[in-house]
Amino acid sequence: MIFSPDIVTRSGDPVCRLGLATRGNTHLASQDVAHAIDRGINYLNWCGHPDGMSQAVRQLSNRQRGQIVIATQFSARCQDQARRELDQLLERLGTSWIDVLTFYYVETEDEWETISGKDGALGVIQQARDAGVVRLIGLTTHQRKLAARRAERQEASLLMIRYNAAHRGAEQEVFPVTAPLNIPVVAFTGLRWGALLKRTAEAPPQTIPPTAQDCYRFVLSNSAVSVGLTAPNDRIELDENLNLLNDWCPLTEQEMKQLRDHGDRVHRTSGQFL
Repeated sequence: MIFSPDIVTRSGDPVCRLGLATRGNTHLASQDVAHAIDRGINYLNWCGHPDGMSQAVRQLSNRQRGQIVIATQFSARCQDQARRELDQLLERLGTSWIDVLTFYYVETEDEWETISGKDGALGVIQQARDAGVVRLIGLTTHQRKLAARRAERQEASLLMIRYNAAHRGAEQEVFPVTAPLNIPVVAFTGLRWGALLKRTAEAPPQTIPPTAQDCYRFVLSNSAVSVGLTAPNDRIELDENLNLLNDWCPLTEQEMKQLRDHGDRVHRTSGQFL
């Protein structure tokens, strides 16, 4: 099992570095999420839509709830929106607190200025943190420099950013900032929407594309990553990804080079997106 002391549950336990996420179009039932918890997953990133994960959270006992970190994405930008959305999240999850709340897809400085300004949502969430309703306030973004600035200025207690074998810019632009400050980093899009699982036209003959486990192992081999999220479509994919916990070890130098080379080919050939 692999644990990160960077993020702890309310009861003080470190989180498993492989986190489970839903994204609105996955098909995990509440039993699947409970199965993942039984296997040792204790970082759940909920998409905000009623689904198997929200059902599973509602079914947790008080003792179990204290042993699980619930992370949510937050869309509100102004105070009134923030109050309504926070109340809605708590009601849908049947919980009295959120462990990690990240402002969702903040992609410009202007957006952050709105959030952190006089009438922005940040003030409401800071009040909720002071009241024990929110434990960590973070930021989800594709913009690495923006994320690094929030970390440098200590305006976020956690960053959620894209990091995978094809998108490694965080190694130069984010991790050198977050690591000395002990700011947790949660990585998403570990498979680059599945592109990393496919052979590219540039691949040498007999090249075998990596498995999902290989891709997540790449992410978690970087000690600057506190949690790497997996968002399986169904129970079959979930069990395949959970196998990573059975025999965890970081990639060797040769395996790392192979993944980086493959990631470079994917980046060149799979099109561009945020």
